[in-house]
Amino acid sequence: MNKKEIKKGLLPYAFLLIFFLGCLIIFKMFNTVVNEITYDEFIKDLNGGKITELTITPKVRTETYKLTGKLDEYKENESFVLYIPKSEEFISKITDAKEGTNNFKLTIINDPEASSWLMVIVNVVPYIILGGLVIWVFSKQLGGGSKSMDFGKSRAKLVEQSKATFKDVAGLTEEKEEVQELIDFLKNPKKFTNMGARIPKGILLVGPPGTGKTLLARAVAGEAKVPFYYISGSDFVELFVGIGASRVRDMFKEAKMNAPCLIFIDEIDAVGRQRGTGLGGGHDEREQTLNQLLTEMDGFGANEGIIIIAATNRPDVLDPALLRPGRFDRQVTVSLPDKNARIEILKVHAKNKVLDKNITLEYLAKRTPGFSGADLENLLNEAALLAVRRNKNVITMSEIDEATDRVLMGPAKITKKYTDKEKKLVAYHEAGHAVMGLKLDGANEVQKITIIPRGHAGGYTMMTPKEEAFNYTKNELLESICGLLGGRVAEEVTFNEITTGAHDDFKKATKIARSMVTEYGMSSLGPMMLEEPDGNTFLGRDYTKNRNISDTVAHEIDEEMRSIINSCYEKTKKIITENKKLLSLIANTLLEEETITKEEIDYLVEHGHLPKNEEETSDKKENSKEETVKEKKVNKKEDTNKTK
Repeated sequence: MNKKEIKKGLLPYAFLLIFFLGCLIIFKMFNTVVNEITYDEFIKDLNGGKITELTITPKVRTETYKLTGKLDEYKENESFVLYIPKSEEFISKITDAKEGTNNFKLTIINDPEASSWLMVIVNVVPYIILGGLVIWVFSKQLGGGSKSMDFGKSRAKLVEQSKATFKDVAGLTEEKEEVQELIDFLKNPKKFTNMGARIPKGILLVGPPGTGKTLLARAVAGEAKVPFYYISGSDFVELFVGIGASRVRDMFKEAKMNAPCLIFIDEIDAVGRQRGTGLGGGHDEREQTLNQLLTEMDGFGANEGIIIIAATNRPDVLDPALLRPGRFDRQVTVSLPDKNARIEILKVHAKNKVLDKNITLEYLAKRTPGFSGADLENLLNEAALLAVRRNKNVITMSEIDEATDRVLMGPAKITKKYTDKEKKLVAYHEAGHAVMGLKLDGANEVQKITIIPRGHAGGYTMMTPKEEAFNYTKNELLESICGLLGGRVAEEVTFNEITTGAHDDFKKATKIARSMVTEYGMSSLGPMMLEEPDGNTFLGRDYTKNRNISDTVAHEIDEEMRSIINSCYEKTKKIITENKKLLSLIANTLLEEETITKEEIDYLVEHGHLPKNEEETSDKKENSKEETVKEKKVNKKEDTNKTK
């Protein structure tokens, strides 16, 4: 902060102090009563013993004495004043009166100049100290510093040099290529202007939480080596209308002084929501702030050398005027990482972790589909914490498994005890999912089964896609529904009764079936979009789902969904009935071990029992390593073919 800004910030304090001291002086002046008395009245009161206090001050220039004091009948704020010529006889008369019967407080000032300074110190300095104390309290309450009274000042934090670079951003290869132009422009803008090219004014990073949008923006500023302003969308919105717009103006004003520079607005949906959303009324403060932001980005004034990067995971609620060319010209989708990207991310976060030699990052990446970069970092951190808690020197697969369960489902509820009947029901339920995963090619692959309660679940089966894909066939979706129904069917086939444990499975299966009918065109109703995937974002998605269909078609949708679920249920029932021995084998193993992994399931299916000695366990680990090596070779061949 420069000196001008400091002086400008101190002005409110100076005016406040002057006003406060003036009020105190005026109050004291009007609250003090001074009575002027004559010499005869003074002598009469002196002889009568009415004087309680008396101060004699000589006046140097006028050769007079100033007498001030109080009488016994005066109030606390009342006093008298009297001026008489200098006379030693008068002083001796007062001294004699004091030594006599009239005993009062007498003060004779020999140095009047020193007394005047003393009076100033006694009467003024306490008020100055009190005023400073008031200012200090105000500064603490309102946020401190020179910005305490500046509500309209920008809250954007300036980072002179971002330490993040593209080396810290793993797995976002295409996204880094999209923003590379910004770095080139910030370093050498003439190369673009000479060609007549206009660099994008704004880049909108869209993607799920934790995928690295903020880190990517910091890396752009670090690579370009330019100042970096960081602010959240909620920092603009205040109670008072107009403050947010003032902060936007001040932010761009500061940015122009430091151009070329970057402005990063995180969670821009807090201020960039659609205007005039109708129900519930408008929001004048947010809309004025958005209007000012739109004007600054593409108004009459040119913002040379200022590039705005914004991030959101809710692009559906943003105002259309914010997304048009000239404002946010380019949208970069930062999606969840695939397997190769997860390997790169794990390499970054595993640099300072002590992993066991048997753990490979490729294996971890295969087991964590759908994990964001933040999830992977949290996974390794939880595993490291567990290793410390267990007094281990390295992070083993046991800690990785437990950390994965903690991230997905929460900590294990070891103290929660099942009855024998409940434990058997849960074991057969989870074994039903495992059987469907083993017998259907399109169903998800079983990675782990546990009957230890976690979160709201009494147990769970961790299932991941066998291959990550962008599109799914109709058969794959139907088999995914069968895999979800495997738990309920196993309960019915084994115990001839059903429980409430399958409610989450039904929720997922019903969602897939409805999407097949209303969105994917995979039913007898034909290739039609019967429902919008998202409802009204301001009133609740399901409550106000947009439907351009009649009641008859809505009934047909329900019939198609019921037909899909019922056919999948019958197919699942047939497979479970044909594989009762495998179902019982997995369920009984679960009752003994409580948790079994994918390698143990494969060994169980092949040999009919779990590995009993270390040799079998080592053979199992070597087989898993060989599979990982084969996958590496296949991935390398695919990469070379893509390059060719």
